[in-house]
Amino acid sequence: MIIIKKLSPNTYGECEDGISLSVERRVLAKRRWRGQAQDGTDFGFDLETPLRNGVCFHMEEDRNYVIDQKPEAVFRVPYSNQKEAAHLAWQVGNLHFPAQFKDYYLMVEGDLAVRLMLERNQIPFQESTEVFQPLVAVTSHHHGNGKLLKYFNMW
Repeated sequence: MIIIKKLSPNTYGECEDGISLSVERRVLAKRRWRGQAQDGTDFGFDLETPLRNGVCFHMEEDRNYVIDQKPEAVFRVPYSNQKEAAHLAWQVGNLHFPAQFKDYYLMVEGDLAVRLMLERNQIPFQESTEVFQPLVAVTSHHHGNGKLLKYFNMW
């Protein structure tokens, strides 16, 4: 098994005629995982940051290995302007589901909760199977009362 801990500047990026390592989005979002390339080569990943679809992660003599994210069930939610796009993204985000902006539609994870919300609000959508690369939040928020508990534990 080849262990990948850090990507070399020579390998990071797109490569031509790469040997595919197919992986699901949820696995690809992790920093530590294992996978097997199309030619049977096993890889272990222990990275500082997750990889993305299309990245050439390993080069060896005459072989280049590239990440090939598997398509998944998604909903295409069309919008006509930025205000409508923001409102749709807010509704999806309020359910804590990821979303990806395309030129004329919002791509959302094909989950039952999202479907029910879209149908309940009579928002048109189309089912599709695509490579889904949602926005990744730089910060996160919590619904807990951690700061309040720290304050009370001072006495």
